[in-house]
Amino acid sequence: MRFASSVVSGLALLAGSVVAHPGHDLTQEIKERREFLSSVKRTNLDHCAPKLKARGVEKRNIQRRAALLEKARAKRGLTKKRDLASDLATDHNATDLGYTPNTDAATLFAGYNSCLLTPEVTQGPYYVGGEFVRENVVEEQPGVDTILDYQVIDINTCEPVTDVYLEMWHCNATGVYGGIVASGNGDSTDDTNINNTWLRGIQKTDSDGVAQFETIFPGHYTGRATHIHVMIHQNAVLLANSTLGNNVSASHVGQAFFDQDLISAVELTEPYNTNTQELTLNTEDSILAEEAATDGVDPFFEYTYLDDDINSGLFAWIAFGINATQTESITPAAFYYKEGGVANPNSGPGGPGGAPPNGTAPPTTSSTASA
Repeated sequence: MRFASSVVSGLALLAGSVVAHPGHDLTQEIKERREFLSSVKRTNLDHCAPKLKARGVEKRNIQRRAALLEKARAKRGLTKKRDLASDLATDHNATDLGYTPNTDAATLFAGYNSCLLTPEVTQGPYYVGGEFVRENVVEEQPGVDTILDYQVIDINTCEPVTDVYLEMWHCNATGVYGGIVASGNGDSTDDTNINNTWLRGIQKTDSDGVAQFETIFPGHYTGRATHIHVMIHQNAVLLANSTLGNNVSASHVGQAFFDQDLISAVELTEPYNTNTQELTLNTEDSILAEEAATDGVDPFFEYTYLDDDINSGLFAWIAFGINATQTESITPAAFYYKEGGVANPNSGPGGPGGAPPNGTAPPTTSSTASA
């Protein structure tokens, strides 16, 4: 999905009038992003592609993504042999990039220019500190199976960013974030939601700067297009309880998005079709408009269905650049501890907290085994 410059310019004007959650004004989020932009190098990954190819990173990307796709299909019993190129020739590949069913896997899986997430968006109102380091974040949440492959590249050196922790979180199929009790986030009288950890997790990047997750496709909520939050923690230490503690610094905070056609297909399935909140289109999202306004940046996941239709699940991937010399303070809306969640009174939907959590990671069930 790409926006014409005139559309982007018009969308930016919406920032002052849109509220993503009650009590969270996107105007402030846009302001913080612009202030951050003034202090960092702003670029895409075009200039890194030759070096990454020469170092074999591109080739390994192709091999890794193809293997992960086949592993995910085998796990779900999707044994019908399909041509890989046909699997991959879907929306963000075929429609926007001009790929056809005859395009080979090397072309489909190798790109950096179109799958980039920039490091300039604030964490939003519903970040929770102290979440678990784990690959599978589904727990018991229903929805469309989604396997994510993230790659982190240093925009200054064009090297993969290794041994850092990538954190991701998003709402469930009906637009509710676990771990937060607040007006506008599901049933605000349900105090037990502060203890929920679903659809939040952290993984350490490998030698190619890659972190992978198994989750479900996010739902929507009023005022924002469908998205997933991402954060990078540098110099963090994994604790014995499978958390990083309440690490409050980050070198990258951002959001990644999905094609509107894909969102529309998911929204027709259960339980997404029970969500009564207003759906915000990509063309109406102020944060997305800011991202799309950056030359050469396309903050959308590329993806493929695991089989013939959306019900089989998705495999999605994105590479994005960070300024590895940059760190910023972050303020969680809540903290997670062994005893459960605690709201932070100094940020968003608040409550006290601050000490490192000492929780125990939730068990992995048969329905949430890694891809």
